[in-house]
Amino acid sequence: MEIRELLEQTDKLPNVPEVVRQLIQQLNNPAADYGEIAEKVSQDQTLSLKILRLVNSAHFGLSRKVSSIDEAVVMLGMVRLKTLVIASGIAGSVKEVEGLDLKKFWSESFRVAALAKWFAERDTDVDPDIAFTAGLIHNIGRLLLHLSQPMRAQAIQTLIEESNCSRSDAEMERLGFTSPEAGQALLDMWNFPAELGIAVRQHKNPTSFEEPSALSAVVNLACVVNSAIRNGDDVETLQGNFPAESAALAGVSADTIDNLEEALNLDSGLDGLAD
Repeated sequence: MEIRELLEQTDKLPNVPEVVRQLIQQLNNPAADYGEIAEKVSQDQTLSLKILRLVNSAHFGLSRKVSSIDEAVVMLGMVRLKTLVIASGIAGSVKEVEGLDLKKFWSESFRVAALAKWFAERDTDVDPDIAFTAGLIHNIGRLLLHLSQPMRAQAIQTLIEESNCSRSDAEMERLGFTSPEAGQALLDMWNFPAELGIAVRQHKNPTSFEEPSALSAVVNLACVVNSAIRNGDDVETLQGNFPAESAALAGVSADTIDNLEEALNLDSGLDGLAD
């Protein structure tokens, strides 16, 4: 099988709102007109209602109810709103996926996104907004596989459970490519910034690539912490398993590694977007 066969099934691809694609494409553009983007978000009723519902939740603890996207910009700032728009638009891109618990899938994606931003905000040269977006979409290739080839996706899951092999090895055996490679191809087709596609492709083992990206290393670290949370590991276990090569590539300091307990307790605050 070839990746293009997944991408050719256009009716099954995630349906990301145009305003969200535009926002992601402009993440690196210091001259981006975010006022115009906020106006477009306001015109997308589904997107704006989901964002306003989350903004008014207890997580944000605002002093008064926010009733418009313009008000949300004032109360939260465009940086935080940008995060919510991207998360909401990506999570709302599919409604139902055979063989995949969407609520759990997005909850973990939100957490990886928040953790990637957490690492980027500390010692790295990686832009936190780009780190958040890369973390959010790091597993989009797996979503694409379940949408386009649900039977093959299930066969891969069965192979993993029965043989205890890695997901990458199972995908190579059943498909001839991995879901991170498929994810990069999808992002390239959407004209997302190339660094996002590279990070998605490299995130599972960034230092194995000839030209590894620091962004992929940040996402890799976020995934390691997310796995520790999922497994119920304590901070000592996480620190003992923490990948030194990825940390060095990302530029993460020893001080940050000493404070991983904060990462273990991080709440993305975004789970409401997966409802």
